[in-house]
Amino acid sequence: MARSGGGDELDRLIRRVDPDRWLASRFIGDRAARADVVALYAYDHELGRARHAASTALMAEIRLVWWREALDEIFAGRPVRRHPAAQALAQVVTRRALPRAPLESMIEGSIAALEATSLPVDRALAWADAVEGPAARLAAMILDPAAEASAAQSAGRAWGLALLRRGGLATPETVDPALRDALAAARIDAARLGVAAFPAVLVAALARFDLAGRAPGPLRRRLRLVAASATGRL
Repeated sequence: MARSGGGDELDRLIRRVDPDRWLASRFIGDRAARADVVALYAYDHELGRARHAASTALMAEIRLVWWREALDEIFAGRPVRRHPAAQALAQVVTRRALPRAPLESMIEGSIAALEATSLPVDRALAWADAVEGPAARLAAMILDPAAEASAAQSAGRAWGLALLRRGGLATPETVDPALRDALAAARIDAARLGVAAFPAVLVAALARFDLAGRAPGPLRRRLRLVAASATGRL
């Protein structure tokens, strides 16, 4: 019962703060796997929130170091600090045998971008590859342990670049060529993922709206995901 309650809490959180990935997660048929992917997204959200919840870059880094210490507890098998996302992540790591390196990369990538107000394309790519690429790979591992999880990296890159564009950390002029290339690569790479792992990259289908400079409503976004899921094409 504790796991279900915690899962419901995180599901509501991600629905509120990350509606696109929440919507993409609805295409995961297995409820336990869906909850585990949502827990991963909650971890990603907490890392991103550090930048906005702290008054200075130093305080934000302290928050991110707090998450590195949480990883220490998780991978050492020690009691994990009482935070819903940390405790849920600990369960997912154990249940799915997730490696530490991608989770650590997400922290390091977040720290590296803390003081930036506008990222040039090389740093935008570095952030996307360090943070959202690993998140997509881990989601693929959760959904299908036999999947070629590295095939999700380019979709994570595309989604990360779209997020930077939305958040104003990268201008369209700076990031759009890289986003276009990432989407092209993601469309090819996604074909190497099986049906079970495909929802790990599904949200990247929405980055095409960002590239076109459009912000359609929920129904249009849902229809785009339905089409991508039905065809297996981003």
